[in-house]
Amino acid sequence: MLQISFAKQVMIWLTVVVGLTFAMPNAFYNRVETHNDAVALIEAGQTSASLEADAALWPSFLPSGLVNLGLDLRGGAHLLVEVQVEDVHASFLEGFWPEVRDVLAAERDVVGFVTREEGPETELRVRISQASGAARALELVRGLGRPVNTFTGGVSSNIDVRIDGPILTITLSEAEILAMDDRTMAQSLEIIRRRVDLAGTREPTIQRQGAERILVQVPGVGSADEIIRLLGTTAQLTFNPVVGRSGDPDQSPGSGNILLPSSDEPGAFYILERRPVVTGEDLENAQLDFDQNGRPAVAFRFNTSAARTFGDYTLENIGSPFAIVLDGNVISAPTIQSHIPGGSGIITGNFTVEEATDLAVLLRSGALPAELTFLEERTIGPELGQDSIEAGQIACIVAGLAILIYMALSYGLFGIFANIALIINVGLVFGLLSIVGATLTLPGIAGIVLTIGMAVDANVIVFERIREELKTAKGPARAIELGYEKALSSIIDANFTTFMTAVILFTMGSGPVSGFAVTLGFGIVTSVFTAIFVTRSIISIWFARMRPKTIEV
Repeated sequence: MLQISFAKQVMIWLTVVVGLTFAMPNAFYNRVETHNDAVALIEAGQTSASLEADAALWPSFLPSGLVNLGLDLRGGAHLLVEVQVEDVHASFLEGFWPEVRDVLAAERDVVGFVTREEGPETELRVRISQASGAARALELVRGLGRPVNTFTGGVSSNIDVRIDGPILTITLSEAEILAMDDRTMAQSLEIIRRRVDLAGTREPTIQRQGAERILVQVPGVGSADEIIRLLGTTAQLTFNPVVGRSGDPDQSPGSGNILLPSSDEPGAFYILERRPVVTGEDLENAQLDFDQNGRPAVAFRFNTSAARTFGDYTLENIGSPFAIVLDGNVISAPTIQSHIPGGSGIITGNFTVEEATDLAVLLRSGALPAELTFLEERTIGPELGQDSIEAGQIACIVAGLAILIYMALSYGLFGIFANIALIINVGLVFGLLSIVGATLTLPGIAGIVLTIGMAVDANVIVFERIREELKTAKGPARAIELGYEKALSSIIDANFTTFMTAVILFTMGSGPVSGFAVTLGFGIVTSVFTAIFVTRSIISIWFARMRPKTIEV
């Protein structure tokens, strides 16, 4: 029957009200955005009268989710970076040397003395003094290899070892290189995402492109330099014992040592032990602080294990200097005055407040496993994004008005009912986008415009069926009922195929294609809902009140 039960009416209009309520914050975008930023800062522990005032700009009992604007609408930074995975290969071989030395030293009677030879970073070369023990040395070093899965499903060693006379040459196996590169890219993606998130930016796009590249798009940033400053530092922090100082950059530091420049004293260099006491990976927290002279600094705290190691080292080396090294530069080399048992301390230097804050963010987010090379960098101005928004608004208004006029002229009162459903449909699309926290891009606006055009398709099918039934049916109520029944399968089939296309675009595509697919998919769902349920509910309410003997569609 044409009549819809009261329970169904309640469910239909409750869904509409909920959807429009979630869409409502987008009508007050700047106010709600300011409110959300203030609430986030208050939850992070910051308090001030201005923050409280900003937080009060939007009622807390109402939804505050917004449709995030993409880079092409809001402006911001676009970066394409390449991860130098070769750095990780070299770092692994560097860390592998002590294991090789120790295992060969245990068999000194057979292999003799063990020394490291100079060679390319992709190789670890080891010389033994007794060439007769070469076979035993080869066996021992190969035994240090660890299993790694190959793409063919087999298992191989993570190292390749060959010997030429008294020289052992150790390299990474192909399987280990592939696995290590994959781990490095995954870790770089996560750390970049953490750094950008900790900086307070909204809805960044961070995704892998190809084997060694990462695309970073951050809306709302005034300059790409802000993001480069965050990402351009690997933030490799180490605490190394100091062997001595030098003013000669070419001085040989000696075996097991490294020569690094001072960041505070031009021309000064420190000779440090290569092996650090603790590293930045052991940090539990880092935050902006100030030293006893009121200068910006970074306070840090180690985890339990590193705190114990650091405490033992300071207890045994009171009166000796140790260096705090960041990315190959000694930023501080204080003298240990007393035992430091708590695993906490402060990093001082010639920092500004902004530099100290950025360093704390970098240390909290973790060190990048490898250096990043910036292949492409662009700053997209907000004016371009505003032009896109205005063009999209004009397109939506023109498309909407054209459809509203056409429906009203073609179907009269029923066309007006469809127009009401169309307006609700657009609101529901924005409600869904707000609920899932989707990012709206320029192609996404195209999807909304397309949705507006497609939204009345189902109503057109229904109304044409009703016209046909009016010629044969006994009355208007029966004609409306049969119109909906006979049009339902056509509506479902047509929209299902389009929805599947949107799903494929979302699954297989990325970036702009994905944004288009999201709005198109949501638009299809809301269009079917408003055509089958909302429009029919409006017609049912009107028919129950007016009881017309005849209708014109």
